[in-house]
Amino acid sequence: MLRTRPVGERYIVGGTKVAGIAVVLAATGLLAACGGNDSTASSTPSLKPSSTTAAAESSASAAPSTEEQAPEPTEQEQAPQPPAVEEPAPVQPTPAQRELSDKDKAYIAELNKRGVTPSSPDIAITAANYICQSKANGASDQEVTTFVNAMAGTDPGFDPAKMPVEQAGQIYIDVATQTYCG
Repeated sequence: MLRTRPVGERYIVGGTKVAGIAVVLAATGLLAACGGNDSTASSTPSLKPSSTTAAAESSASAAPSTEEQAPEPTEQEQAPQPPAVEEPAPVQPTPAQRELSDKDKAYIAELNKRGVTPSSPDIAITAANYICQSKANGASDQEVTTFVNAMAGTDPGFDPAKMPVEQAGQIYIDVATQTYCG
């Protein structure tokens, strides 16, 4: 009886396949656990020592050390301190200060009648301007729909329990086409 490969090789090859599958599954599990944009940071890092760091330093200084400690930084080496008095930020005009035209008011009123209540008139007007300009420039309906759906979905006043974002986006498009464009 002539064998072309040793008996043990069969098990090694099979074991390699099993090990490869196990590695792929483990990597998939680890990568899945990393998703979700969750952050475990609870505060912004600062240069001030925390109470935990201070406690660790005091217990470390109580124990005799055989290592030579680093010298204290001189004044030139220390980080620059922020100015003592904060300068006030310049006042920016708020979007609510803009006067709405009759066309703007009619557009927003029609959106409200159809169940879309934007949190700010500027969001609705921006969407309407985008819709009108895109249609005038020959953009595809899919491009316009994708962008308007994103605008509708990111509006703080949008309630997904009332209607799907696709429906709200289509209402924006229909109302802009009928009452705002042209």
